[in-house]
Amino acid sequence: MKMNQELKEFEEYLRMQEKSRNTVEKYLRDVGRFLAFACGSRKGEREEEILNRRLTLEYKEELLKRYQTTSVNSMLIAVNCYLKFIGHAEWKLQTVRVQRQIFRPEEKELTRNEYCRLVREASQKGKSRLCHILQTIGATGIRISELRFVTVEALKSKIVRIYCKGKERIILLPCSLVRLLTDYCRKKKIVSGSIFITRNGNPVDRRNIWAEMKSLCRLARVQESKVFPHNLRHLFARCYYEKEKDLVRLADYLGHSSVETTRRYTKTASMKACLKQLELGLLPDEPAVFRE
Repeated sequence: MKMNQELKEFEEYLRMQEKSRNTVEKYLRDVGRFLAFACGSRKGEREEEILNRRLTLEYKEELLKRYQTTSVNSMLIAVNCYLKFIGHAEWKLQTVRVQRQIFRPEEKELTRNEYCRLVREASQKGKSRLCHILQTIGATGIRISELRFVTVEALKSKIVRIYCKGKERIILLPCSLVRLLTDYCRKKKIVSGSIFITRNGNPVDRRNIWAEMKSLCRLARVQESKVFPHNLRHLFARCYYEKEKDLVRLADYLGHSSVETTRRYTKTASMKACLKQLELGLLPDEPAVFRE
C-alpha cells in the first residue's frame, strides 16, 4: 500500500534528521495511529483520496475526547511532521494552547525523601547499577538518553561531553558523584567506556531503567505515578532552584535553549503550597478563626 511505503520513507526521513531512536519510535506510533484512524473512517474510498484537511480536523477532535491536552499536542506534532513530509503542510493542525500551570499534581511530585527511599531500596535489593543510575540522574539532571556519555574517562575530567543532533553540551559531575561512580567502577571492574551497560556491553536504555524503577515502588512506599526517569530530572531542577534561585544557570545545566522551558521544571510543589503563598494578609477584616 502507498501509505505503508510512505511510512517507511518517513522513518528514514526522521533518521536522516538525526532524531533520537525514542523520538523516531514515538513519531511512528503516533502517525500509525493517525493512519489507522484515516483508513477506518474512509472505508471504501481510494487510498489517495483518504487524507484531507477535513479528516485531520476530525482526528484532532477524536484525540481531544480521549486524551489529555498535553498528550494531544505531542501527537499532533508528530502528525504535522508527517503531513509536511508527504507534501501537505497546508493540512497541519494547530496545537491546543494550554495556560501555564503553576504547580505540579501531587501524584506526580517526587519528593527528596521519596527519592532517597528509592535509592536505598535499590541498594538493599542488590540493584547496584540502578542505585547508581538514580543518583547520577538526581545529581546532574542528565537525560536518560545521555547516560551512555557518562564514561570512566569522564570521571577523570569531571566533564561529560554529549553529542546529539549536531550539538554538543557539557555536564559537570559533582565531586561527590565522581567518588561514588569511581568506587562503583572499581567494584564492577569497569576500566573504560560507558559506565552503565547491560550484560551484553550495550548502554542501558529507557525501557530497562523504567521497568527496574517501577519494581522499587511498593517496598519504597512511593506511588508508581511518581517513579519514572524524567522525574529525577525534575527533582534535580527543583532542588537546584530552591538552593540557588538562578533560573538562567539552571537552563544551562539542563541543556535548555529557552528559559521558558526551564520554568516548567521549577513549579511550586503542590496546590497547597501555592494557596499558602497567596495568603498575603490583605484581608484585614477576616475573622481570626480563619487565620493561620
